[in-house]
Amino acid sequence: MQLNRSLLKEATKEGLLSEQQADRLWAFLDERRKDKPEFRSTHILYYLGGLIAIGAMSLFMTLGWERFGGWGLFSIALAYAGAGLWLTEFFLRKSRLRIPAGITAAFVVALTPLAIYGLQVALGWWADGRYLRNYHTHIDWRWLFMELATLACGVIMLWRYRLPFLVMPIAATLWYLSMDLAPFLFNEMGTPWELRKFVSLWFGLLIALLGFWVDIRTRQDYAFWLYLFGAIAFWCGLSTMYLDSELDRFIYLCINLAMIAVGAVLSRRLFAVLGGLGATSYFAHLAYDVFRDSIIFPFVLTIIGLGVIYLGILWQRHEQTISNKLYGMLPTPMRELIERRH
Repeated sequence: MQLNRSLLKEATKEGLLSEQQADRLWAFLDERRKDKPEFRSTHILYYLGGLIAIGAMSLFMTLGWERFGGWGLFSIALAYAGAGLWLTEFFLRKSRLRIPAGITAAFVVALTPLAIYGLQVALGWWADGRYLRNYHTHIDWRWLFMELATLACGVIMLWRYRLPFLVMPIAATLWYLSMDLAPFLFNEMGTPWELRKFVSLWFGLLIALLGFWVDIRTRQDYAFWLYLFGAIAFWCGLSTMYLDSELDRFIYLCINLAMIAVGAVLSRRLFAVLGGLGATSYFAHLAYDVFRDSIIFPFVLTIIGLGVIYLGILWQRHEQTISNKLYGMLPTPMRELIERRH
């Protein structure tokens, strides 16, 4: 349950807290929540403005920018990066605003592909047929230098500032890297589609596991973006693979149910949402392919659904006992992580 002002008012009515204590507690909690990303007007404006600025230098860059030439693009990237670094220091040191500081720091990292591209063009190291705006829409092994440089810049900035939003460009670049590695390692663009899906699946799993390792070792939420891009890459690779038997599809269902369980344990809704989509697609396959003309299947599926609800009721009745037993079996870092997430 999330603690809010109305709950504190109820507590004062019940005599658990005085109004003065409730006000002081709320002021303390509100101060602690100031630097935690939440769905509040101020934070929405922060992220909206930041994403527009980042998008302007990446996703929404037009072909007209090619007129600046290599050295022009490189110089613009450096100038914008300098401004971003100044703003980061200003927000962090002078204004004590960690969320805007994280956004401007991520803006600096997002400029790295522009700087590397401009430098390559200026030095004559760039082949014709690809432009910077294609970086976000086309898979090509030639992006690898830009991706590796972005990762290096992101790691340095994260080491310097320790701001969780800096993980966003790092995680996004890891996702890009997973897609561009396949044509680089396996005969350029002739890489079979199945192999690309295989690379996406395992790379996504590695990123998600990296997120779990980060989640255990840190107090702040550095792992969110790693989970996001890792889980999406893994699930998309898994869900687009060719499954040639019912056993394969059942294993697919089991993996998606495991993702739901992981999402529940770690309080990461993304895993539960993706797992739910995968499970739904499996039941759709049963309904439209395996039991297409069956009268019994909808009834059986309804009974299964009601059984799952009854299982939830039993779990709620014995939740404390079961949770305590399972909790005691977990290693200490995992217990601490669950305590923080719940």
